[in-house]
Amino acid sequence: MSLRDLATRTRGAARQAGAQAGAERSAALHRMAEALDGHRERILDANRADVRDAEAAVAAQAMSQALADRLKLSSKRLDQLIASLHGLAKTPDPLGRTVHHIELAPGLVRREVTAPLGVLLIIFESRPDALVQIAALGVRSGNGLLLKGGSEAARSNTVLHEVLREALAPLPPDLLTLVHTREDIAALLQLDDLVDLVIPRGSDALVRHVQAHTKIPVLGHADGICHVYVDAQADPAKAHAIVLDSKTNYPAACNAMETLLVHRAHVGGLADELIQALQTADVLVHRAPEAPFPDLPEASSLAHEYGDRACTIAIVDDVAAAMAHIHRYGSGHTDTVVTEDPQVAATWQAGLDSACVFVNASTRFADGFRFGLGAEVGISTGRIHARGPVGVEGLLTTRHLVTGHGDTVAAFSTGERTFTHLKIGG
Repeated sequence: MSLRDLATRTRGAARQAGAQAGAERSAALHRMAEALDGHRERILDANRADVRDAEAAVAAQAMSQALADRLKLSSKRLDQLIASLHGLAKTPDPLGRTVHHIELAPGLVRREVTAPLGVLLIIFESRPDALVQIAALGVRSGNGLLLKGGSEAARSNTVLHEVLREALAPLPPDLLTLVHTREDIAALLQLDDLVDLVIPRGSDALVRHVQAHTKIPVLGHADGICHVYVDAQADPAKAHAIVLDSKTNYPAACNAMETLLVHRAHVGGLADELIQALQTADVLVHRAPEAPFPDLPEASSLAHEYGDRACTIAIVDDVAAAMAHIHRYGSGHTDTVVTEDPQVAATWQAGLDSACVFVNASTRFADGFRFGLGAEVGISTGRIHARGPVGVEGLLTTRHLVTGHGDTVAAFSTGERTFTHLKIGG
């Protein structure tokens, strides 16, 4: 079967799923969760085989440790995925929700309602749990998915796809389609008449490659250069907890801290304590060129995503300087301030132009599940059409349903009738 035929079938399946009642899509999510539980050992066996190959690749210096770490799928993680699918199934149906209800004129009514985007091409590296999250969001939102995982997770992704696809019935199985090669992706990126949105989840190089090779809109983030700014009025205990969690909870994640900004007032005190705490946690701390820490190695760039147990520290004079640094060197992903000064907190959240702007909270909270979205299909640092963790709402568009009684524009053109444009309901 050609890739055009494959995408055509996925579009047809999406139209069928989008027309189904929300209860049918919810039931499919419950079945998918139960299937994951029922095939637990099969899934974990496949993942262990992928991990063994990855460890061998790391030993041969053919794969980074950070990439290999993202690959592991534990029984505990499966439990979390199962719970998230059941939770997503219990959320209100996102489709057919009325956004606007307007009387255009007496007897002529317009409703704007939520609808699926259509067919999404989603490319993701390493993490096989991403396939489950993405599939769940696609089913809940009635979108058809063309999925391409990394070759390092081929066994895991193949088994997960088979298990989830079998659980869809009576929804059409072509709602979830897995493709396997880079050549498949290259061909699908040309099908702008069949694919409505591309979501690449992975490295900056992957995102930029996709953007350069398709006419299809691309939603995603390039770098995950996240910052923690420790203000002059920071609580030291909160600063320690937030900095360490942001960097060491999962260093390979795109929402991990890469740059620590510290107010100049803390040099010789809290700044030095934070460096020592990070080093004790096996984090290699680099310094910005002007930072007064001569014993630290100088950072090669202030716009660098380590994706590992490493970070950069820079010293700034105030919140305005911290924000200016982020606007110059950041990626607009997630940035947090540690402060007890409400004015600094308000300035930070009002003026910082990032997708996720936090006060006194770890950057690691920038996640679809932690945001209460059920899961995420990815994180967007663009402005069209969604920002931050993208859940079901980010996979929707709207349609306009107009109901009349033989109405014609001619009657309005001649002045026989006039528009009222009255809002209906609350």
